[in-house]
Amino acid sequence: MAVCYLALGSAVTKVQFKQKEAAGIAEKRGGRRGPENVWGSAATGLTCALLSVYQGSCAELWVLAYVASLSTKLADTFASELGKAYGKTTFLITTLERVEPGTEGAVSAEGTAAAFVGGALLSLIAYGLQLVSFPTGVIISTVSAFTATMAESVLGAVLQDKPQYAWATNEVVNFINTLIGAGIAIALFNLL
Repeated sequence: MAVCYLALGSAVTKVQFKQKEAAGIAEKRGGRRGPENVWGSAATGLTCALLSVYQGSCAELWVLAYVASLSTKLADTFASELGKAYGKTTFLITTLERVEPGTEGAVSAEGTAAAFVGGALLSLIAYGLQLVSFPTGVIISTVSAFTATMAESVLGAVLQDKPQYAWATNEVVNFINTLIGAGIAIALFNLL
């Protein structure tokens, strides 16, 4: 599942990369991920995977949280990368003011749709790998991923690129994003 996330995330990062690079909104290092990206994107998933092994009676819950955390990160990657590539009109999620693509907290219809597709795609792959049930596990993971991605946009708008919140790097916000996705999945699992 992690390999699928990496492959799909890397693929969408390359979409219209030259145009994003010319606009100054492309991922650094030619789109290649570094160690800081790994911990920001995968620490929550790793924790959930470990808990699924050591918390046998709750294994299904922690596997779902694992899937939701990675689906959240893929939804976020799809939203940002495809939104920057194809977003026609970009708004700041907190004020709905028009902003330039690539602005922290910016959303577009195209990026928002891509977020849903990315979260659903990895959730369906997890079903194919027999990690989650269908339709309940897939729906919980997809809803969690999409909701957390919208929350991440709010966090980006409120915290990132602000001197008083210098600690809110992209990796820290990504880590919080995956925690939110896993947390929503846990809450929905316990409600259903």
